[in-house]
Amino acid sequence: MKKFEAKTLEDAYAQATKEFGCSITELKYEIVQHPSSGILGLFAKPAIIVATKAGSKSSSSDTHLNNNINSSSKTLSSEKDDTSNRVDNANEESENILVQEKTVSEDNHVTIESDEVVDNFFGETKDNDALDASMLQQQIEDQLKDLISKSCFDIDIVEVDVIDNTAYIFIDGDDAALLIGKEGYRYNALAYLIYNWLQNKHGLYIKLEIAQFLASQQEMIQNYMEPVIEHVHKEGWGRTRTLDGVLVQIALEQLREEFPNKYVAIKRNQNGDRYVVVSEFNKR
Repeated sequence: MKKFEAKTLEDAYAQATKEFGCSITELKYEIVQHPSSGILGLFAKPAIIVATKAGSKSSSSDTHLNNNINSSSKTLSSEKDDTSNRVDNANEESENILVQEKTVSEDNHVTIESDEVVDNFFGETKDNDALDASMLQQQIEDQLKDLISKSCFDIDIVEVDVIDNTAYIFIDGDDAALLIGKEGYRYNALAYLIYNWLQNKHGLYIKLEIAQFLASQQEMIQNYMEPVIEHVHKEGWGRTRTLDGVLVQIALEQLREEFPNKYVAIKRNQNGDRYVVVSEFNKR
């Protein structure tokens, strides 16, 4: 039997029939792997089949190919287990860090120097806090690099800084534009996934910058906001048009900065589209 690989099963069948010079009804085949489009274009899998023409003699080659398939399956399973173990180890490390931060000894037999108590009370343990933040951002950076390395995108820069419960993530490389996607749809999806991961696991917010995409979006929204801000100054209230993805969050931040004493919030219309409103606080 011979191995055939293509984007779809139909293409793989077509390759096999062309190779053996027969119709698909004369093929004897097995599906090794079904095709998958992956997530956001990441981790896509091709269709893989092994096939031969019905009635042909290929028992020894079949045995050899089946052994290769079983070996490949074991290798993939082993790699999956290794990845799972790395994630579990990372989870244990972060949990240990949190436990160490929260642990306070109540044992009367443990002696603590009075200077240490005073230093802790007045926040003199900034080096430890900085070390924990450094370990956390390095952990996040390593996991992001590991994720992107398994994709088809050529990305060579991944940097993470954790400041004030916010993870500032910078990604760049030759395929940065492809990672952003048309009209930023891949950027929005990736930002959503990373936010849910870091918010659920570490309680962090994120600011994701791919190349200069976020900066350009902020500049574009700032230009759009000028007539909105002017209307709010004149009438005391206002609202934006419906905005997609990261744009609504940028508009929210800029309007809150411009009107710190007003009510600024994200709302949804009947279609589920989001926009930002500005009004006076309810006075009661």
